[in-house]
Amino acid sequence: MPTQNFVAVPHQTVRWSIDTGTSFEDFRARYEAAVPVLDLERMTALRAERASWETVLAAAAQNAPHGFLRFWSTDVGELMQLAGDQGSCSSYLMGNHTIAERMYRHDPAVMLYAPLRTTIHQDQDGVTRFSIDQPSSRFGSFGSPDIATVGLELDRKVANLLRVLDVSVPSAFTAASDQ
Repeated sequence: MPTQNFVAVPHQTVRWSIDTGTSFEDFRARYEAAVPVLDLERMTALRAERASWETVLAAAAQNAPHGFLRFWSTDVGELMQLAGDQGSCSSYLMGNHTIAERMYRHDPAVMLYAPLRTTIHQDQDGVTRFSIDQPSSRFGSFGSPDIATVGLELDRKVANLLRVLDVSVPSAFTAASDQ
């Protein structure tokens, strides 16, 4: 019987819950406008035609004005309200497959954290928050400087998105670029 190897990698993740300073509906609309839905028909066509990677890069750049696309979303709050729970919550997978590829080539296991999971939700006080695990705290756990560098780049891209959305940016998202 073959020997099985198990690898456990404990790591710390930094989760941010950021006050958006606006209503749930307003922030969700602005977020969804800034992070457009991935065009699955276009991606399917590119795969079918076996397009060059340069063509894929150009399509991503054209469709992701702030570096990110929405791969999936759901209105969790609407479902939970059926159980009598209060508050609104939408959950998303946000990312960019062309950025993920730059980590994937070093370790396909990065897809555990790519795309990035985000939520827009109301906390117990009714404050609308944007929550995300800081990308560098996720991707730094792979022990690869190349992957960690992309994680830091993603921190900066999240910071830029927050600025576009007119939300305060935690300094930790830009600390690496300040050094």
